[in-house]
Amino acid sequence: TSFSTPKKKKRDDGMREHVTGCARSEGYYKIDKKDKLKYLNNSRAFAEEPPADTQVRTWPDCRGRRSEQRRLLSSFTGSCDSDLLKFNQLKFRKKKLKFCKSHIHDWGLFAMEPIAADEMVIEYVGQNIRQVIADMREKRYEDEGIGSSYMFRVDHDTIIDATKCGNFARFINHSCNPNCYAKVITVESQKKIVIYSKQHINVNEEITYDYKFPIEDVKIPCLCGSENCRGTLN
Repeated sequence: TSFSTPKKKKRDDGMREHVTGCARSEGYYKIDKKDKLKYLNNSRAFAEEPPADTQVRTWPDCRGRRSEQRRLLSSFTGSCDSDLLKFNQLKFRKKKLKFCKSHIHDWGLFAMEPIAADEMVIEYVGQNIRQVIADMREKRYEDEGIGSSYMFRVDHDTIIDATKCGNFARFINHSCNPNCYAKVITVESQKKIVIYSKQHINVNEEITYDYKFPIEDVKIPCLCGSENCRGTLN
């Protein structure tokens, strides 16, 4: 038995009529040169003819549109939370920092590039724990011989413990005349501690901030060496 391919017929409007009613069931067929030229001429004419509502943009008009986009962008950034925008920038472009021996106390964090004033320097990273857990860990760290404390209070209920799970921020030393300060910001409903620069910081200058420890009877001596040193951290 031989099967013959159904012949494709053309309609009055130039479109091909499919015998089976479906183009997919009839497979591939070659387009006539006459039809192809007609199609190419129509598409070329459509491409060369500009739309009726299209206007030729002059140089001053384009410049005005760019300035309008800059105004919109500045209004957008002004209305949004600047801390959030800075934090996103800090994640993608981290400051160049290094830790090494400090003249204040043990290890310290130093700038490897100039840092402008009011810039995010580094996030204080660690485990978020409750006060009860913090008290238990503090006693355990004393038993293990860990003299330095790397716990940072976020609020009344939350403390960030960077003792065994943290980043370089835990090496920042205290100073009574610091070049940075700590600030609590909220990112996606989660509170974070970020170190900001108070002033311009030069290359190889040590990063410091005020620990602001609560006043206690047992004093911790301060070794920052600044002119207005209080003598103790607490």
